[in-house]
Amino acid sequence: MADYGHKQSSVSPPVAGWKSASGTSPETHRGEPVSNGNCSGSDTVKKVQNQSSGESSTWEGSETASKAIPRRSSLIKDGSRAGRERKKTVSFSSSLSEKKISSAADCIHSMVEGSELKKIRPNSRVYQRYYMLDTGLQALCWEPSKKESDKARICLSAIREVRTGRNTETFRTSGVYEQISEDCAFSIVYGDLYENLDLVANSAEVANIWVTGLRYLMQYGKHALDMLSSSQDSLRLGWLEQLFSSAADVDRHSSDAEEGIRLQSAVKLILSVNPGVSSCKVEHRFKELQRVREKTSGLTPDNVPGVKDHMKVKRQAEHRERVTKQEFIEVFHDFCTRPEIYFLLVQFSSNKEYLDTKDVMRFLEAEQGIMQVTEETSLKLIQSHEPSEEGRQQGFMSLDGFTSYLTSADCHLFDRDHDIVCQDMSQPLSHYYINASHNTYLIEDQFKGPSDVSGYIRALKMGCRCVEVDVWDGTDDEPVVCTGHTLSPPLVLSSVLEAIGRFAFVASDYPLIICIENHCSIRQQRKMWKHFTGILGNKLYTTPPAQGDSYLPSPEALRHRILLKGKKRGPGYTEEDGQVSEEDEGAEMCQRIKSSGGAAAASGGGDKDTLQKSLLLTSKCERPHLCAKQFQLLEELSDLVTLCHSVSFVDFKTSSKSQKPWELCSFHESLAVRLAGESPGNFVNHNKHFLSRVYPSPMRIDSSNMNPQDLWKCGCQIVSMNFQTAGLMMDLNTAWFRQNGNCGFVLRPAIMRQEVSYFSADTRDTVPGVSPQLLHVKVISGQNLPKPRGSGAKGDVVDPYVYVEIHGIPADCTERRTRTVTQNGDNPVFDESFEFQINLPELAMVRFVALDDDFIGDDFIGQYSIALECVQSGYRHVPLQSLTGEEHPHARLFVHVALTDRRGGGKPYKRGLSVRKARKGRDYTALRDLGVRAVDEVFKTVAPMLREATDLRANMQNSVAVFRELCGVSAVSNLMQCILALSSRVAGPEGAPLLLFELRDHYPTLEPQGPLPDVLRQVVSTYEMMVQASRAVMDFSDGIYDRIMHIQTTAMEFHENLQSLAVKEGLKGRKVSRALESFSWNITILKGQADLLKRAKAEVQENMKQVHDAALTGNLSKESQGVTRVRSQIRKGQDDKTATGARGGTA
Repeated sequence: MADYGHKQSSVSPPVAGWKSASGTSPETHRGEPVSNGNCSGSDTVKKVQNQSSGESSTWEGSETASKAIPRRSSLIKDGSRAGRERKKTVSFSSSLSEKKISSAADCIHSMVEGSELKKIRPNSRVYQRYYMLDTGLQALCWEPSKKESDKARICLSAIREVRTGRNTETFRTSGVYEQISEDCAFSIVYGDLYENLDLVANSAEVANIWVTGLRYLMQYGKHALDMLSSSQDSLRLGWLEQLFSSAADVDRHSSDAEEGIRLQSAVKLILSVNPGVSSCKVEHRFKELQRVREKTSGLTPDNVPGVKDHMKVKRQAEHRERVTKQEFIEVFHDFCTRPEIYFLLVQFSSNKEYLDTKDVMRFLEAEQGIMQVTEETSLKLIQSHEPSEEGRQQGFMSLDGFTSYLTSADCHLFDRDHDIVCQDMSQPLSHYYINASHNTYLIEDQFKGPSDVSGYIRALKMGCRCVEVDVWDGTDDEPVVCTGHTLSPPLVLSSVLEAIGRFAFVASDYPLIICIENHCSIRQQRKMWKHFTGILGNKLYTTPPAQGDSYLPSPEALRHRILLKGKKRGPGYTEEDGQVSEEDEGAEMCQRIKSSGGAAAASGGGDKDTLQKSLLLTSKCERPHLCAKQFQLLEELSDLVTLCHSVSFVDFKTSSKSQKPWELCSFHESLAVRLAGESPGNFVNHNKHFLSRVYPSPMRIDSSNMNPQDLWKCGCQIVSMNFQTAGLMMDLNTAWFRQNGNCGFVLRPAIMRQEVSYFSADTRDTVPGVSPQLLHVKVISGQNLPKPRGSGAKGDVVDPYVYVEIHGIPADCTERRTRTVTQNGDNPVFDESFEFQINLPELAMVRFVALDDDFIGDDFIGQYSIALECVQSGYRHVPLQSLTGEEHPHARLFVHVALTDRRGGGKPYKRGLSVRKARKGRDYTALRDLGVRAVDEVFKTVAPMLREATDLRANMQNSVAVFRELCGVSAVSNLMQCILALSSRVAGPEGAPLLLFELRDHYPTLEPQGPLPDVLRQVVSTYEMMVQASRAVMDFSDGIYDRIMHIQTTAMEFHENLQSLAVKEGLKGRKVSRALESFSWNITILKGQADLLKRAKAEVQENMKQVHDAALTGNLSKESQGVTRVRSQIRKGQDDKTATGARGGTA
């Protein structure tokens, strides 16, 4: 057996010796119980691997696996989790092997050595076994077993299919299903009866090794190694030899061509392919190999005798600075091979070591969401990324070419369609979130930090569309910009306005709002007016609104215009009445500091409080002109304020009666958060018509930021942020406004814009009228993760782990973390999958955070935040950013993302083919009684239609789910992936497919081509049920939709007089409010259910087109004249783009 492993070098030239994947010998394993089925290694697992005990079939939960990781506070300034309770775990992947898997030969050698796997039985029992290939590569064997030795084996010729994930009936119905990692599970389907051997590996890498090796052996049999030895890695080796030869030609001073190339040249070649790797590490690896070479050649200083051998010593020194071709190939393999990408490649390569044009087509369509890819576009992509000349000529993509494509801009997580303005910009201004800055002139803290015009320039370049200008009387009759009662130095108003005028529309053409906090005398207000009109000129929007206007103009109508937000003189205004400014944040901050400082002094407070108090007193003495005063408002300055008239907030009832659309309320952070908690529905309704601005608490002296999501969920349009303070909150703000071309405006969710709709900002359940979605995220690996900048630990080694966070409404906020990979920042492999239910996708954000589990002082490696609307499905790379928002060079995460609709009817479905929810048990959305007879009668007539609509959608979605399960693919797979998976298992004895699709109809039919085994007969019948349910949606959805919308229109006729109708019915006080709320609920449900029915129809059309395209791609279609690939409704126009420009949308 040992000799077998050493034969690797003849098969795989770049690879050194091999170490067993399990790291142990068969004799150390027995049939003990196991603790868990995920990829993390608990103490129980380690105990099982090192102890011998009686055979058991129980599944014991480990403390490590079951203990919940506490959620950290949402207010984290620097994004660090230092101080939190953290659970450190260990990755099996980090210690799996001493070399990287990059070929099927590597996998087969590992399988011969054997691995410890867990066997799952239908009765939920779990057994530990040691599995291996026999040396003849003809059978899979395991031990120990109660069976006779000849029965504890499966002939490879009997294997029908190797299926990844928990995708068999045994897995789905197992009592330990939730404890088993999807990435560590796989199944072997064998025999005429299609029996299953369901296995769980200790890591995803071990599972990938077995799946890859078995699939190769199924295709090539016992001659697989011979075939691989003659052809494997030919593209890579040819390219590397060419690279090496080119470098050798440059080093022409070498007298001996066989001596190799210079060490520094070899290091540069490695860095040219993987620029993120440390040159010191590469050089150190080369020197390690050179020391081995010296020992084997006998040229060491110890065995060189005397001075007469001086020339040998000199030659040895020169020799030490050279790198041979074999050394170069081996080091290239170490630093430029990513096993996780190799395992992905072989999934689509039809058991080849490269991808051809058809393989690339399948990958782009099935995984990346790019529809209608032709062989021509695949060839262009190959020629763009394949490094070897041979590969480009033959249309083959090697592992290095595939890696180049996956790390290119084409596979970025962010959809580049959102790099430009992509939302409707013609709606009223109040329907948008607006990117806003707080005290824009400050570039550090709020009390004594410096002020600078660069604060405005930086904010405007970042897409900010609302800046603040706090104006006070200055010396020489020149108004200044500063925060009153603080030590922050003032800026001259004119210089501030010149910067604003110059950079206002550099990043965005849409309107800019200047919030004026006016503390000036009448004399200096005249100077203010001159500066505003003279510097900003015709950019100022001064047209007064018409009294009959119900909404503000749109951003599109206000392009390249500047709006002033401030106080206005009202009708009958005299010189004696009126207040210039609605808020004085500086005075409030000083008052808070004074009270907190006094309390601290009374209780023996710290130095910080004492310092702040002294600073307060100093500022009052040194800056008397900053004392808070009330001034009269200049009429000319008042006339400049048109669409953003600042008014004080009393309550929501008063605002609904008297507030005009062009009047704007500013809310203190504490007040806004209190209103969001006490009256979330009223806050949302208020913001449907009026702009709301929220500014941070004056106690945020350090310029920390509030969580903008807490206010966005209430519909608040302007949430002012301290742009100078990096961290979690600014990460969310920056990522949120990037989704619409970074123009500073983002359209709010439809449920927050509709005239009559029900939405509560504090909901912790599904949102009425909105279809929840499931976000599936698999964190595969990381690359070139740097050491935290503030870490005090020695060396540059990190122990990384990753958090995936969801930010949105309370029902969506959650986070999950991977295990820790020890001492590996270069290419840590996590291979962990998470699933999140998103109840309001339009307001959701995803954040990836990489942290160091072994740190001193700082654990923050990097982060990336993105709006869910911008996420591309498929295999994507996520660039990591530093705390201040700059991208770490070459540092990224490799992930797989899928977004699917949750199955209809309510709660998440139970897994398993045998569990199908009957109509009697289906959850139907209920309408509410108002207590107003005439209105209730109208709503009662729609109840049967809502049930019918729910049944149509649920039957279709359930039938698709059952068909997906029979195809043996995961819940995140689409129908194209289902058909492509089916194509690999329908081959008959002669190789001809037993099933073919007839594509002439709109609904492709699946026709048997001969006698079928029971499993395939079940596939056919399930497919027919899916087509039948899909036909029903297409035939009846339009009629039901029209009837629902007609009843909604009828009900809306009662809306204007609903309150008076409720009073006539005898309702009073709170009951009237409940009736109005119930009416909004019912209208929202009708609109939502109608939209869901419309989406179901579109989903059926897309499903049938995916079946059509997959049948052609998988060679499962009958030969027909005139059959052409149809265009996908989701990705219209994609075939007009080049492969490098095409973007994959979310599923």
